[in-house]
Amino acid sequence: MPTFEYEAITTNGRARRGSISAQSRADATRQLLQRGETATSLVAAASGRSSNAQAPGKPARRHRTGRPTMRTTEVAALMRELATALEAGLPLMQALRTIRRQAAGRAAPMVLDHMIERVEAGESLHKAATSYGPPFDDLIGGMLRAADASGESSIVLHQLADLLERSIELRREILGAVFYPLMVAVLILCSAIILVTVLIPQLMEPLQAAGMKQMPLPTAILLNLADFITAWWPLCIGLIVGAVLFWKFWIAAPENRLRWDLWKLKIPVLGTLLRDVAVARFTRTMGTLAAAGLPILDCLNITRDTLVNTAMMQAIDDVHGQVTEGRPLAEPLERSGLFPPLLVQVVNLGERSGQLEKMLGHAATAFDRQVNVSIKVFTKAFPPILIIIMASLGAFVLAAILLPLLELQNIAG
Repeated sequence: MPTFEYEAITTNGRARRGSISAQSRADATRQLLQRGETATSLVAAASGRSSNAQAPGKPARRHRTGRPTMRTTEVAALMRELATALEAGLPLMQALRTIRRQAAGRAAPMVLDHMIERVEAGESLHKAATSYGPPFDDLIGGMLRAADASGESSIVLHQLADLLERSIELRREILGAVFYPLMVAVLILCSAIILVTVLIPQLMEPLQAAGMKQMPLPTAILLNLADFITAWWPLCIGLIVGAVLFWKFWIAAPENRLRWDLWKLKIPVLGTLLRDVAVARFTRTMGTLAAAGLPILDCLNITRDTLVNTAMMQAIDDVHGQVTEGRPLAEPLERSGLFPPLLVQVVNLGERSGQLEKMLGHAATAFDRQVNVSIKVFTKAFPPILIIIMASLGAFVLAAILLPLLELQNIAG
């Protein structure tokens, strides 16, 4: 009977290693689970190869075509259910199978089947999840790895569920904040197109028939614009498509994307909102990962990809490089100029006191409140700006209509 060398974590969180005789890796995993141990590594003693080893130079694929994925809300619910089951004392395999029996939809059963198969074959939870690909990104994979390594799986999984739920709430708040302004902007654009191409030419035809040759400047601008669009509408569509393609090509260059993201952070009101959202996400994620026991460099690597803004991502890369050289975290954060002084001060105090994860948790709550304030400011400031634009457009159109009427009245008088 083959012999396997294993490393495992017991139900009380202790690491254990040894050897076990079993007919297969799956049989060895089942024997360990029956003893209350979850295998993190399982190596056949004869071949010396790990059950989850990969061929050199061939990284595991993160996604397969046609494989269904889960929404963030579903992943958060899955993590919460798994944390609750583990907290109740169920072994990992039994917890996964219990959740699988209750899984609904198309994606969740397939995800759980994949995880059960991989865990039963000897893989750890985080490897079983990340080998599936989306929706298990670097953030979720890092938290699951922390859950495997810390021995406090239920606590870490509850933290992950909280983090995902807060991310969902933040996304909904932002979408709710921009929905009305975007709807108003679309209505303004549609109204302008209809006025220029349909209404204005029809209103001006009687005046031109009455013998008015020299139109006022606003009227002439609108008429010329209407004539151009009517005669050259294929060219206009081509220019719009070309502009979109050029923008995609231009923004794909890293240096251009960096310029664009830096410029967005400088826009009044909107830039403040974008920075507050990124800082809140950074602080919450960093604090959660640190509390889960991940090294600070791993926390920075995982948190970097949650910022979205490439300027702030590059700043985190610089911070990572300087922390690798032995410098404290607060110094490069302050030097970047993209993070608020409060965060720098909190990180500095946390490093000095040895309670970085606790300080980041408190700061994350404060930054979440700041995000709510920034969203309220944005929602109050943006609609008046659109109203001003609409009023200016309406005034221009009104002037284009009334000025020739007044001139025609003077001629007739």
